[in-house]
Amino acid sequence: MGVASSRFFRIIEGLADVEQREGRDYTSFSVRGKGFGYHWPRTRTVGLKQTLSEQIALVSERPDVFEVQFTAGGYGWVVVQLPKIAADELEELVYEAWRLSAPEELVEANPLR
Repeated sequence: MGVASSRFFRIIEGLADVEQREGRDYTSFSVRGKGFGYHWPRTRTVGLKQTLSEQIALVSERPDVFEVQFTAGGYGWVVVQLPKIAADELEELVYEAWRLSAPEELVEANPLR
């Protein structure tokens, strides 16, 4: 188990209209101007937008894998430890983060495979 950063980037590349911005310590991801994720290579973690209830559930069930990043705009962001998560679960969480930010017509045209 565990996901390499390269696998995370392949998941991101499979999503429509993703914009990537390089920061000094992290890379941020958005869809049509709305942010949904971050990648910190030094800590081998990603931050993903989720619903508040999903944020609470993930952190409560597996605090060794997930931690609260912050809450904003009615969403709860989680930090995900890449070495401690399976690729299929990460793919679902990344898609959900993207879906929460993408316009409805883009989501309908790009369902989770």
